[in-house]
Amino acid sequence: MSRIALIGLPSDANSSFLRGAAAAPAAIRAALFSPHGNSAAENGFELGREIVIDDGGDLPLANRIADNAADDAAIAAAVTAATVRGCVPLLLGGDHAVTFPVVAALAAVHGPLTILHIDAHPDLYDDFEANPRSHASPFARIMEAGHAKRLVQVGIRTANAHQRAQAARFGVEVVPMRDFSVSAVPRLDGPLYISIDLDGLDPAFAPGVSHHEPGGLSVRELLDILQGIDVPVVGADVVEYNPDRDVNGVTAIVAAKLVKEIAALMAR
Repeated sequence: MSRIALIGLPSDANSSFLRGAAAAPAAIRAALFSPHGNSAAENGFELGREIVIDDGGDLPLANRIADNAADDAAIAAAVTAATVRGCVPLLLGGDHAVTFPVVAALAAVHGPLTILHIDAHPDLYDDFEANPRSHASPFARIMEAGHAKRLVQVGIRTANAHQRAQAARFGVEVVPMRDFSVSAVPRLDGPLYISIDLDGLDPAFAPGVSHHEPGGLSVRELLDILQGIDVPVVGADVVEYNPDRDVNGVTAIVAAKLVKEIAALMAR
């Protein structure tokens, strides 16, 4: 059984449209530990029993583009420290830019990772709006650096010509939403990192995101994908929740559910 290091990353400096994701970690954490919910994951594991959470709170990030390097170093250091303590890091974003330093730190420990990336967007831009660390670019940086041996993207429904070319360049395995079925997701190998951008879900299930893109995954489909994983999960993130856009806290509850189910996978 693994201890889970819960680490909040209140960062949205690299968001390209709306800011607000920096407020997400506290809101997700509140929903995760709220008495309105249940501590049991769908595999029967329970928070506080089989799922042991080591909550490190939120990192004190500068959250300015000018301080990207310092914030990246702080994120990587926190992830490395968690692994040294024998914990599996589970990160609460923040925008998707935070995934790059997290994966870099884990690849330094485990070697190149297999990444399951859930998203409406490929996030493979070479340099979006003159910011190579944009939340639209983390997987280009990850692949360039050799931190991933395999990148599987599920839920994609906005790939333009540039991002299709980038996917071909990096050998990305794309499972688009058009004609989607859970059985189309390939079998994954380890060590596995899971990165969930909440806009991979249809806005009907997760309205609290900055970039609404209809035609996405249902919560049930995403849970079925996660529950099909049978290899070690060495880290994960849930990112791009924007509380300013939420409706009755629905998206926070969905994010907390995903955190609990991922933690249950890690705890196996």
